[in-house]
Amino acid sequence: MCSLGFARSLGLALIPLATCCIVANVLLFFPDGKTIYIQENHVTTYVWYFMGIGGGGLVVLIPVCVFLGMGKCADSCGTESCAMCGSVIAALVGLAGSGYCFLISALALWKGPYCFTSMRWNSPFENDGGQYLFAPERWSVCTQPTHVVEWNVTLLSILLGLSALEFLICFLQFISGLVNAVCRPCCYKQEYSLNA
Repeated sequence: MCSLGFARSLGLALIPLATCCIVANVLLFFPDGKTIYIQENHVTTYVWYFMGIGGGGLVVLIPVCVFLGMGKCADSCGTESCAMCGSVIAALVGLAGSGYCFLISALALWKGPYCFTSMRWNSPFENDGGQYLFAPERWSVCTQPTHVVEWNVTLLSILLGLSALEFLICFLQFISGLVNAVCRPCCYKQEYSLNA
């Protein structure tokens, strides 16, 4: 039952992380807090990949439901190892979702924001290999939306950190569930044969 409690606590830890991923992704649609940029399609294309809403958010909520409902599953299945097998699959889903969020956020951060420079809308930092991140004096090249570079860097960094934490939590449950699903039945068989 200890492993079930551990899984439930990991599920509870994932809830605020997934919620914050969704919020951060939604905020990326509204640079400078205005709706005009999304209406005119002047946001970075990576925002439309829904890395925080889908990957780090809704997909990660699947293992949350499984981890929190494992006690009921163990009661209905009759064994804890059966519930642990389900948690391993759910953890893999969480790993995929958080990994997707991390990857797309990293690519979006690498490419830089989509903004209006002196003449047109473009991605001025697309080909500099992320060097703009260490040169804040160059950020003023983006005139619209106001402070869009800071907006994107902050929110994408938050998404990177949150998705890395989600990945770590799902990985912990994957290992825990795998060990419990594989080793626990073997231990019970050995204990039974020693008592017989």
